[in-house]
Amino acid sequence: MDHDAVASPKFHVPAGEDFLLLSPTAQAYAYRNVDRMFATRPIRRGKTVLPLQRGREISPQYQTDQGAHGVDAYIDRANVAGLLVIKNEQIVLERYSLGLEENLRWSSMSMIKSLTSTLVGAALQQGAISSLDDAVSRYIPALRGCAYDAVTVRSLLTMSSGVRWSEDYTDRNSDVNRYSKSLGDKVPGGVLALMRNLKAEHPPASHFSYNTGDTYVLGCLVSAATGKNLADFMSETIWSPLGMEFDAFYTLESENGQEIGGSRAGIALRDFGRFGVFLLRNGVIDGKPVLPPDWIESAGRRAFAFDAETNRYGATGYGYSWWIDPDDSMVAVGFAGQSLYVNRKARVVIVTLSCQPQPPYSESYRVDLKAEYHAFKNAVLAEIG
Repeated sequence: MDHDAVASPKFHVPAGEDFLLLSPTAQAYAYRNVDRMFATRPIRRGKTVLPLQRGREISPQYQTDQGAHGVDAYIDRANVAGLLVIKNEQIVLERYSLGLEENLRWSSMSMIKSLTSTLVGAALQQGAISSLDDAVSRYIPALRGCAYDAVTVRSLLTMSSGVRWSEDYTDRNSDVNRYSKSLGDKVPGGVLALMRNLKAEHPPASHFSYNTGDTYVLGCLVSAATGKNLADFMSETIWSPLGMEFDAFYTLESENGQEIGGSRAGIALRDFGRFGVFLLRNGVIDGKPVLPPDWIESAGRRAFAFDAETNRYGATGYGYSWWIDPDDSMVAVGFAGQSLYVNRKARVVIVTLSCQPQPPYSESYRVDLKAEYHAFKNAVLAEIG
């Protein structure tokens, strides 16, 4: 400690290695201050903003075993910080809570996996990636000779690398928390070193296993294939030409290092919604296809199917880094209740940003958050879908 230091204002933020272990009180602060906790790189907006017209406000009502509830009750019961519903490119519901404001970027958590995976489609459209069946090591020579050597781009997209990985958020020694500690400590090359040392558990493409590290590798691959960092490639292909309202950011593994393709990006509520609109438009901006014509259809198809009870969201499958809702919609899902729901058939986008309590705090929480979410989503669809 410097005993001669002047007492100047300082902002306290939780330790980066504790990011997945925070109390609900700390969650609300940390999730809107990710750029104070981790190294970041901006995703620049362009000169114009895609307008989202405002339609008649909806008032969905839903039922649980505890009675009937409306929008305000849903926000309180599900610890919602931001809620946005878009129908036919018109905003029909927009709410902020828990310190979130219109211009603030909230942590995407793993929702960014789905956005990063969309950049694979853009790189494929541009010819920077030749085929989804290319080996990862073709683009990332540093992974030759390890468990990722024979894994294909498609297997990374569908979480079927076959690499052994522990995604246990409550275990400080799990792979995902060792990854989180490396990010918090801003260790150059630390995450890729972690990935190199993992062992194969299943043949590639044979088994679904949720692995945040897979999407880190996917982000490295897109950067290597395009010769651009992820933030700039996202800005050039989607963020700027589509007309996002605010700059966003990717978190980095270290200062000026590789973007984290699979977690902790910072994005404003309405810009999450605009990304959903981009998908409703089949990945076309100003008449120019950014993605291959069949990309979104393939991304939203079940590469793996499973029981809704086996995952936190209640999905029945997984596509190109998108979870598949029981109603066949695409959903980007993130830790602690983040979601971007895209129903292309009904032309509905629902964005939910939350602070859902995690163990041990969740043990005293008496709301079934999965059931609550789906009950509210279904009520929205019933009113406008």
